[in-house]
Amino acid sequence: MSLPALSRATVDRDAATRDSPELLEKAWQASRVLVVDDQSRALLDGTDLVFLSADAAPEGDRLYLGAESGQPYFAVRAALPRKLGAQPRSLRDVGALLSDRDAGLLVHAVGLANWHATHPRCPRCGAPTTAIRGGSVRLCTEDGSEHFPRTDPAMIVLVTDGADRCVLGRQAIWPVGRYSTLAGFVEPGESAEQAVVREVWEETGIVVTNVAYEASQPWPFPASLMLGFRATCASDAVPVATDGELEDARWFTKDELRDGTAMLPTPVSIAYKLIMEWLQD
Repeated sequence: MSLPALSRATVDRDAATRDSPELLEKAWQASRVLVVDDQSRALLDGTDLVFLSADAAPEGDRLYLGAESGQPYFAVRAALPRKLGAQPRSLRDVGALLSDRDAGLLVHAVGLANWHATHPRCPRCGAPTTAIRGGSVRLCTEDGSEHFPRTDPAMIVLVTDGADRCVLGRQAIWPVGRYSTLAGFVEPGESAEQAVVREVWEETGIVVTNVAYEASQPWPFPASLMLGFRATCASDAVPVATDGELEDARWFTKDELRDGTAMLPTPVSIAYKLIMEWLQD
């Protein structure tokens, strides 16, 4: 399966520089800085991210994103600066339009920025924490404990009858007519494959088999790793929105999806890739 744009990072995360205050400072002086705001937006000029020099960057935690061919990249979470011709755009809106490098940088920046914004205090003692190691760790100022970014594993699955139909669902908050693959978080003590079986059953009342992993995608809204699967179910299964998470769940044929009967998820998502790969089978 071809990977979504957000999965194709090309920048070396460069742990050696991240763990050295001296190397980090040297990298900062030569860096290209990506500013992201509290709405997960960055400035775009056409389909290119706008980077600032270190001297022009706003104040904020310096989040080291890594280096490409010796060029260091940082992110700072702050209000977006004004720049003629550039527009603030969300990762959701433009992720599929960006180059592999820019998509990787933006998803890394948004993920780190979201984590720092929601973890200002130590979960052990409640004292303030401060960013260290290029933003990859937060240090408790009271007990000295170190805290690392968390990633929540989630499964996302395209369920088919093994032939010409697939099951898609929709949430009430989505645009009218939009349907997507089924998804849910992996719970403690279960494998991703077990989560596929459980979530599909809970959301639609369908029993699936032949669960097969396809690909993964980071999804920093706020901190998920989407694990993409395919699975099959009996052709006479009747999907029903059963647990209140979905407004509707139903079968779609390939022809219905090709002719626009359902609005598909955005191309930046692994859900879109799962559906499109199946349509091309």
